[in-house]
Amino acid sequence: MGFRTKSDPDGRKQILTGKRSALFVSVCVLPFVMVDGRQASAASAEGTNAAAPAAVMAPSRAIHTRTPRLSESTSSVAPTDGYIEDIRVSGNTRIETNTVLSYMVARVGDPFSQDDLDRSLKTLYATGLFKDVTLRRDGNILLVRLKENPIVNRIVFEGNHAAKDEDLRKVLALRPRAVFSAETTADDRQRILEVYAQKARFAAVVTPQIIKLAHNRVDVVFQINEGPQTLISKIAFVGNKAYSESSLAGVVSSKETAWYHFLSSSDEYNPERVKYDAELLRRFYLRNGFVDFQIKDVKGELSPDRKSFYVTFTMDEGVRYRLGKVDIRSSLRHVPAKSLRKYVELFPHQWYDGKAVQDNATDMEEILQAEGHPFAQVRPTIARNPEKRIVNLLFDVSEGPRHYVERIDVNGNTITQDNVVRRQLPFAEGDPYTTSYKKYAKEAVQDLGFFKSVDVSTAQGSAPDRTNVSVNVVEKPTGEFSLGGGYSTDVGVIGNVGLKQHNLLGTGVDAGFSGTVSQWQKQADISITNPAFMGRNLVAGADIFFVENNYQTYQNYSEGRYGITLRMGYSYNRYLSQSWNYSLIRRWVGDTWDQSSYYVLDQKGKSLLSQIGTTLMYDTRDNRMAPHSGYYVSVGGDFAGIGGDEKYVRGKVNGAYYVPLDDITNSHSWTFMIRGGAGYMADWGHGRRDIIDNFYLGGNNLRGFLDGGAGPRSVGIMNHSSEDLLGGRFMYNASAQLNFPIPFLSDMGIGGRAFVDTGSVAGLRVKRLYTSKANDGIYYTPVSGDTLRPRVSAGAGFSWKSPFGLLNIDLGVPVMRSHNDRTQLLRFGFGQQF
Repeated sequence: MGFRTKSDPDGRKQILTGKRSALFVSVCVLPFVMVDGRQASAASAEGTNAAAPAAVMAPSRAIHTRTPRLSESTSSVAPTDGYIEDIRVSGNTRIETNTVLSYMVARVGDPFSQDDLDRSLKTLYATGLFKDVTLRRDGNILLVRLKENPIVNRIVFEGNHAAKDEDLRKVLALRPRAVFSAETTADDRQRILEVYAQKARFAAVVTPQIIKLAHNRVDVVFQINEGPQTLISKIAFVGNKAYSESSLAGVVSSKETAWYHFLSSSDEYNPERVKYDAELLRRFYLRNGFVDFQIKDVKGELSPDRKSFYVTFTMDEGVRYRLGKVDIRSSLRHVPAKSLRKYVELFPHQWYDGKAVQDNATDMEEILQAEGHPFAQVRPTIARNPEKRIVNLLFDVSEGPRHYVERIDVNGNTITQDNVVRRQLPFAEGDPYTTSYKKYAKEAVQDLGFFKSVDVSTAQGSAPDRTNVSVNVVEKPTGEFSLGGGYSTDVGVIGNVGLKQHNLLGTGVDAGFSGTVSQWQKQADISITNPAFMGRNLVAGADIFFVENNYQTYQNYSEGRYGITLRMGYSYNRYLSQSWNYSLIRRWVGDTWDQSSYYVLDQKGKSLLSQIGTTLMYDTRDNRMAPHSGYYVSVGGDFAGIGGDEKYVRGKVNGAYYVPLDDITNSHSWTFMIRGGAGYMADWGHGRRDIIDNFYLGGNNLRGFLDGGAGPRSVGIMNHSSEDLLGGRFMYNASAQLNFPIPFLSDMGIGGRAFVDTGSVAGLRVKRLYTSKANDGIYYTPVSGDTLRPRVSAGAGFSWKSPFGLLNIDLGVPVMRSHNDRTQLLRFGFGQQF
């Protein structure tokens, strides 16, 4: 009697029957596709053309293994007589005999039981360590003969271009120097196909190849035919009445394939993105009054040729509601409902906006918490009136459950010190804890820029009113070495190099060096900033710098400086902050020529600037890099004269207001911005009055005009024919700008803008005036453009976040200008660090 296995030519293991029993183990290879979210076996055999599934959410091919199943014994005589006196294992070279015996159910001293032998055979196969197992009885001795699975020598990918080797290795269960398993290889094949599915390559074919080597080792080669990308050829909407298909197409993030999407992935079919698009549609309708909106179905249908997808959103819009009554009910102690009405930003008869309602409730809740009610909660409730098509809104203000922070745990920070994370949190141990703190805590830690991911979770503390907060982070590299290049109309061709560490030794200190060389500018800077100096709400830093500007393209002198700046800043609250700085700078003016005006010749030489300055800023912008809503106002001043050669006082005020146009355009890409500023400087004592300290208008603050090109300028005469820009002591400027998406190009990262700029600079500030006639008959230098009459320009531009860098181009046309103002029709800049 014997139990033995062998492999047939197709690689399927079989248990061959002995005299008394039969065992069967099989591995079945089944390709399948996902049809409406369910697995379905392939319906076609070789030579048969099966119809493609009607709806394919994640079509793919995979090798599935079926768990070996032991058959019932077919022998009428079971080997139950006798006991196992010994178990002898052979064929194992890497795996210890005791390890093999530990996997078996049958033990020495047990009777020869058919069930125990079947189960032992099954458990040995289940380990995945053995390719072949044979159990045979020799008298009262059980012989176990093994053939071990080979060891994986290496894993190789061939034919992959759209997915990198390292990305594919991350999803594999197989590893070099691990035991090879056909089942694991089949699963890895499926994982690779899923990677390609995420890249919209559903026609990809992955074929595992096993190359046998000496010493029972194998190389696993995944031969990949990536196939073409499966793009979205059509996006359809069913059930929409209030909005056209083109309007809804602008809401979803998936796009139909087009030639201009070659730098975007929005036309690649991704099931997860389609689910997100359904949520975007729901939010869009809810913001526009469709309270009962529902997504009935979302389908991604693969075309019969498997080359494209048809995406269909089926919806029920429901009726559109306006806002009816807006009431407040307060059960909060010492907070009557009428005192909260001033915080309501909604009004009756406007279209119901679910997002605006929730935002208003959140704002009201945060105001109450800041005013000494830490557990205040505001819950909006609505009551529909379908007949009148109105929604009555009630803000229910009450005191929520009292919870206090018992313990804060920071996990996953292998480099960053705990205190760096803790000081970002809006609470400490013992403070009240509310659900809104969780959001702000995550945002504050993410803003550090030190972590790949941040998660804030809570758990029950030692008492019902105690909460333990866990901040779980994953570190990322914070060092930066950069080389860059580009072109700007300000300084010409640019080259730069930088070496920075944004989290020095895990302390949160930012330190680095940067250098820039261009046609008209050289600059080097060493800086260090501590965002929590002495462990307090205090930012402190220092800069040591060298700058040399060659203005020969539009000025008749060059200017250089080197020195040190000390910085300090602190926040009063979330929006209000103040900064201070002190600078000690050695400057010089040179490279003048005989034709330069006397005003420039007077500047030639060296000077020492000793200046202290401060800026107070109130900032509510939602994003400081790309604002969409909010505003900021800053007021600042500089005082020069604590030693040095310059003696002046300079004041500045700036502000901007950003208006989102989501309600009008049904898009988050439209923003209207108004910006303005003014400055004035007055001299005191007997300082040098260098023109390099003056206000200048043009370039970035007045497009359509050259840098410094609007304002006072010398008039060329006879032996001093050059016209030099002199700046002024008073300046104002304002701008109105509309940011908008460009049709067909938004997916490529291109956004447009239209603008109107205005401003003026006046108030001649020079050492002396040269406006009289000298005895020798030479007319000295008069001045033009010293007027507060506004200059105005209008134009348009665009920004492109290209793979090669950020490109900005503005076309500004002067509408109003003064005589001899220098204009600049086209202004652009391009650069990239890599």
